[in-house]
Amino acid sequence: MSPPNPFILASDASPHLLPLLRSNPSLATTQDPTGYSLLHALSSYSHPTLLLTLHREFHLNPTTLLDSDGETALFAAESVAVARVLVEEMGCDISVRNREGETAEEKIRGEGEFVGVADYLGGVRRKKEGSTGEEEGGEKGEEGEGRGGEGPLPRLPPNVTVNMGVAEEEEEEVVADPAFRARIEELAAREDFRDEEGQRRLKELVTEAVRGVERDVGAEGRDVRRRV
Repeated sequence: MSPPNPFILASDASPHLLPLLRSNPSLATTQDPTGYSLLHALSSYSHPTLLLTLHREFHLNPTTLLDSDGETALFAAESVAVARVLVEEMGCDISVRNREGETAEEKIRGEGEFVGVADYLGGVRRKKEGSTGEEEGGEKGEEGEGRGGEGPLPRLPPNVTVNMGVAEEEEEEVVADPAFRARIEELAAREDFRDEEGQRRLKELVTEAVRGVERDVGAEGRDVRRRV
């Protein structure tokens, strides 16, 4: 009588598979001439519970157990339940590419038969990419320069918080100097106000006012608008 074929037992989820492997643990990692393994068989025939049992009992690594096409058991997954066990429970790397340069997600989506599996793998990939991006952004934020290139900002004590906001600038009241107003009104009343001579006088008046502001600022040592 020929010995039982472990691949057939795996495809049928036979109760005789585990006793056979326990009696001869080396069979757990056996592969046929094409590299097809028990993990590939269990994945293809959608037996997630038995798949996880083999992983736990015989410490099988789905990422390194490849067939002749360079494919992990994830490429053979036909149900989301199996894909979930391989990825979340067994740690199968979703980024592994076969000899055609495809990931399991890309190959399964291209074949168009088990779209749910491809969608699941796509979700895992996007979540992983998003997590990596956040970590890199956080590291750059912590190590990046602040305060005009003076180095990272110091960490605050745990019981101290800072609320950042934008202060609204209060508008200063500008009060016209009666004497200056009178001089402008007098100049505007002249007949030659719009002529060259009138415009020259107006320019001199404005220049005088500006210089007065500069003198006030220099004298007081702070920015104060001159009331004109």
